[in-house]
Amino acid sequence: MNEITSIFKATHGVMTEEVGVISGELELTTACQEDGSLTLHITYVGAKDVYTLPGSPYQLHDPNDHTVIHQMLVNVLERT
Repeated sequence: MNEITSIFKATHGVMTEEVGVISGELELTTACQEDGSLTLHITYVGAKDVYTLPGSPYQLHDPNDHTVIHQMLVNVLERT
């Protein structure tokens, strides 16, 4: 499993399955398995509660795309 974590600021918020929209300084963690299955979790920086982004399950055709997909997600979520 390959896991990547990034911190970013979401001014307008990010939708989660559990609590709806969260905003502020957030931490996105993506984890990719060898078969390309991808999990996305988000939390407030320093918090213990972890939330999921809508739309799972996620599947990459090529696990080597994980880093690119992670950075694209950070860029999009930061702009929302």
